[in-house]
Amino acid sequence: MTEGKGVEAGKIVGDFNPSKKPKRNKYAFGCAILASMTSILLGYDIGVMSGAAIYIKRDLKVSDVQIEILMGIINLYSLIGSCLAGRTSDWIGRRYTIVFAGTIFFVRAILMGFSPNYAFLMFGRFVAGIGIGYALMIAPVYTAEVSPASTRGFLTSFPEVFINGGILLGYISNYAFSKLSLKLGWRMMLGVGVFPSILLTLGVLAMPESPRWLVMRGRLGEATKVLNKTSDSKEEAQLRLAEIKQAAGIPESCNDDVVQVTEKNTGEGVWKELFLHPTPAIRHILIAALGIHFFQQASGVDAVVLYSPRIFEKAGITDDTQKLLATVAVGFVKTLFILVATFMLDRVGRRPLLLSSVGGMVLSLLTLAISLTIIDHSNSKLMWAIGLSITMVLTYVATFSIGSGPITWVYSSEIFPLRLRAQGAAAGVVVNRTTSGVISMTFLSLTKAITIGGAFFLYFGIAAVGWLFFYTVLPETRGKTLEDMEGSFGTFRAKSNNTNNNGIENGNSKVPQLQMGTNLQP
Repeated sequence: MTEGKGVEAGKIVGDFNPSKKPKRNKYAFGCAILASMTSILLGYDIGVMSGAAIYIKRDLKVSDVQIEILMGIINLYSLIGSCLAGRTSDWIGRRYTIVFAGTIFFVRAILMGFSPNYAFLMFGRFVAGIGIGYALMIAPVYTAEVSPASTRGFLTSFPEVFINGGILLGYISNYAFSKLSLKLGWRMMLGVGVFPSILLTLGVLAMPESPRWLVMRGRLGEATKVLNKTSDSKEEAQLRLAEIKQAAGIPESCNDDVVQVTEKNTGEGVWKELFLHPTPAIRHILIAALGIHFFQQASGVDAVVLYSPRIFEKAGITDDTQKLLATVAVGFVKTLFILVATFMLDRVGRRPLLLSSVGGMVLSLLTLAISLTIIDHSNSKLMWAIGLSITMVLTYVATFSIGSGPITWVYSSEIFPLRLRAQGAAAGVVVNRTTSGVISMTFLSLTKAITIGGAFFLYFGIAAVGWLFFYTVLPETRGKTLEDMEGSFGTFRAKSNNTNNNGIENGNSKVPQLQMGTNLQP
């Protein structure tokens, strides 16, 4: 924490005006909305393929394996985008990286909407994957960097909200265009995404650049103007600037509008510090970030999102219209509960909300696996089991959306120190997309190998292990400034951090700690 001249040592954002909760910053709110628009395009691409795959298979006469590859390969393609996104955002800035992502989605919609065959469709998926990699990394990072600490959890959850909104729009598009001819219907589903990408690209130009990126480039005058607009008070703006300057290696006494920043602070040596020579705190942060991304996807959420029509068919719904309507219900529930989550992140905290969410996922996955197994082994139509299966699918996406869905992106975008943030977030996206790709490219084959009930028993087991990981490894981060975050890591705790009335960690906690890379400390 910064010492000395401009700001009292040891202060945090929550210390300013603690008796009165600040009003929500409308400017930061607007920036978060615009930055998260790219996530609508990402969500639409995920959701629309769920129903389009039914008609693509019939029109192009492709196999289940080809459909699996078409659905899941985009996650592996997105690795290219996520690997490039960290460097790109450090090079041209967060704002223009979002513009670039929107442009990629525009090209993707044109290519896939006019696809004449499977090979051309795969090329369109490649382009879409690059855009997804960029969108997944840059939207949470920009929003975290522009948000005041009082509402950072609320605003940083916006990308996940918009992803779910986009998924719902994709499901609705499936239903709306399903009445068209076989050759036209799925192409309209995929091609209509061209319109929001144009609006996104134009809207993002009204956003300011990230103040943290501006400081990294030595543009202190511009960063100060943005911080004054996006902070809850002038004092908080000064504190945020002082902390960012310290993280970037700029002396606190330096108040010039433009300063020279050493090359190390513009991204050099970051990967080495992350993976080859991390401090105990950085090692802990990296394990937490990669772990939360892995378990979010390994618990099977993309199997449910992408293959809802197939799951409902296995549960006993055979009519296309009914399957698509049931899938719309999945999208509606996901979107509804993600909205609930946005208002709870900064009130309840990340850790309790995540543990409650994953606990609900564990129970719903177990019940879904049992009900689908009963249906699979029954010779008659069991309406109670069908109803229970549908209810558990909806319960699963609800519990996922209220915690694991948004918290993964909020948590992983806020815990890395400034010098490592873009690349650290990109590494998390790599794990997220790789795991998602494995799940989505194996689900149909897995259900044939061990039955659909067996697949969900597997996801249940992974989710249970994930709950234990979160309980052991993840400390609470609510109310902390981004620059103060590193002090919460470096130790494993068997229970959540002590907090004061403002939800801030009490640094004098006497809970036994296991420091990473050392022996057990008393």
